[in-house]
Amino acid sequence: MEITARLTGDATVSSLKNEKQVVNFNVAINNSYRQKGSTEITKTATYVQCSYWVNSTIAKYLTKGTLVELQGRIGVSGYIAKDGTAKGSLTFHVNSIKLHGRSNSNTEAPVVPIATPIMESAGDLPF
Repeated sequence: MEITARLTGDATVSSLKNEKQVVNFNVAINNSYRQKGSTEITKTATYVQCSYWVNSTIAKYLTKGTLVELQGRIGVSGYIAKDGTAKGSLTFHVNSIKLHGRSNSNTEAPVVPIATPIMESAGDLPF
């Protein structure tokens, strides 16, 4: 699976007993849509906890606001919160990372709607 998202904070490196290191970071996948018959745009964000086991030196580049393209496999983690309610979170075991740039500010990453061109008829096709 491939996702493109922004980091919500700086990455951290954890060392295990067998001297293996893992880079942990969280990303937000931003999305926006307009409901049928409405002019109001709804913005949503999906938060994912990521782990990268290949090379820990990339952690210095994984800072808050950085846009990244990640490839790997998605999972879900369930747990019981302190108040006794069942909770869950999305996890992503990252196989490869592509850095696409930093945010221009230290504020929350903006949500940019993606426009899809719509062709009126088959005569509009360039081929």
